[in-house]
Amino acid sequence: MSRIGAKFKELRKKNAKAFIPYIMAGDPDIGRTRELVTILQDCGADIIELGVPFSDPLADGPTIQKAAQRALQQGVTLASVIDFVADLRKTAQIPIVIMTYYNLIFKYGEERFIADAASAGIDGMIIPDLPPDEASAILALAGRSGFDIIFLLAPTSPGERIRKVARASGGFIYYVSITGITGASLSLDPAIGEHIAGIRSVSKKPIAIGFGISTPEEAAAVAPLADGVIVGSAIVKRVNDPDEELRRYLVSLRSAIR
Repeated sequence: MSRIGAKFKELRKKNAKAFIPYIMAGDPDIGRTRELVTILQDCGADIIELGVPFSDPLADGPTIQKAAQRALQQGVTLASVIDFVADLRKTAQIPIVIMTYYNLIFKYGEERFIADAASAGIDGMIIPDLPPDEASAILALAGRSGFDIIFLLAPTSPGERIRKVARASGGFIYYVSITGITGASLSLDPAIGEHIAGIRSVSKKPIAIGFGISTPEEAAAVAPLADGVIVGSAIVKRVNDPDEELRRYLVSLRSAIR
């Protein structure tokens, strides 16, 4: 069982939900990213989602796009993020998921990437532009390495897509709470409970809800529906805040999700 699976199993025994914060690797610089990982752990993060900067993202809103540009200006690459996690593993055992785009993996080489990422201690990845229909090769490689590939479902996903994602996804299923990009205002579909129930009817895998969640109140609203809550853009906006203020915000999210 991966670190991600073990974490969800541990939380289920406690009837608790996972707090999954997202930060962009290298924003504003890699030194601050290391500090942020420590802060996130101290404030109760259960899994950390680490963005890999890319020049042409399709799922990211303005806040994360700007963070990616700042990281790219610092020379951060997929290879350097892998090296960063490998170094981080000397002191941190929190599950780490990276979010990246397929172009970077294709250029790196699928087989080499999975081998290097797993060796570095990365537990899984989210690839927004790679649907399970086109992921058979990377899924096979990941399966041999115990590496989780996490796929996304949206409010508009039909039954066939739900079943396909449920079968393919490792670690957890990422439910996109809105039909939009990261950082967009949260406006929950009244049928979200139905959608989540539909996923649960075909899979026992954990479900984490993300996109558009920025306040403790919003986190508290979605937490009862899923096994974890992902908060990204709202944290990225605060990475340069004084640590005390950032910690207060993170703890408020953690408390709301519990």
